[in-house]
Amino acid sequence: MQLPYTILDVFTKKRLSGNPLAVVFDADHLGDEVMQSIAQEFNLSETVFVCSPKNERHVASLRIFTPSEELPFAGHPTVGTAVLLGLRQRITAVRLEEKVGTIVAITEKTNKESGHARFSLPRIPEMVGDAPTVEEIAGSLGLEAAQIGSGNMMPAIYSAGVPFVLVPVRDQEALSAIKLERRGWSSVYTGISDKVYVFTPIIDRLDAQFLARSFVGLGELKEDPATGSAAAALCGLLADDYYEGEGLVDFVIEQGVDMGRPSQIEAQIKLEDGKLTHAGIGGHAIVVAEGHLNVDVI
Repeated sequence: MQLPYTILDVFTKKRLSGNPLAVVFDADHLGDEVMQSIAQEFNLSETVFVCSPKNERHVASLRIFTPSEELPFAGHPTVGTAVLLGLRQRITAVRLEEKVGTIVAITEKTNKESGHARFSLPRIPEMVGDAPTVEEIAGSLGLEAAQIGSGNMMPAIYSAGVPFVLVPVRDQEALSAIKLERRGWSSVYTGISDKVYVFTPIIDRLDAQFLARSFVGLGELKEDPATGSAAAALCGLLADDYYEGEGLVDFVIEQGVDMGRPSQIEAQIKLEDGKLTHAGIGGHAIVVAEGHLNVDVI
């Protein structure tokens, strides 16, 4: 059986940057094990399987797999798939069914192979647990304890569908100085998440307000060039401990620079009466390759 697929680079306008994504079509008859095996074959941070929607008003139902597990939600697969379906079907509102809920992405065509998508998070990000101690986190990242924390922000676990240990650090130098201590990782991150998103505010640029690095168990512990689900979780922490006032706030998170895959994740939050009432993620995506998978076992 042949299955068509497309490779896109997401959270970027340029090919060979951003975060690569595989989108596999006609996946209704694939079992979970086959989907997982295909995701392992691509060996990208995520692979999306496009299935028929349960609701006829929706465009597609998505299954999202890393090389090691299925996710209920992820940002860069949602953005990339929304751009691709918007281009293919010539629509601007792409309704997608994911395990976290229904997502309506608003898309805009740049040209026949690239575009932009943005969507409101179906789940408001919130704190879901306590992080390990500052000393434990610093040791796992090869940093000093004094480098952990930024202003009022300290490490905490937040989730908008996928929980992340969010770790603010003192400055850009601390972010670039990270050297993972892989051997002790599992003994430090024993709670509900071993996915770590390290970030720091920047104040001297107009095109980005935060820099970030993401370390996740994608088959093995390694760095991810652009992590939309982590950016979604970060919206919760920033609403609680960084941004003040009322109304909409737009900001950009730059990620992947240290690994040669620069990415820009667009985010938006809305604060009303001191509470987070809306959060959204967006970005660009561009088609890199297309082809067919030959699958023997269905």
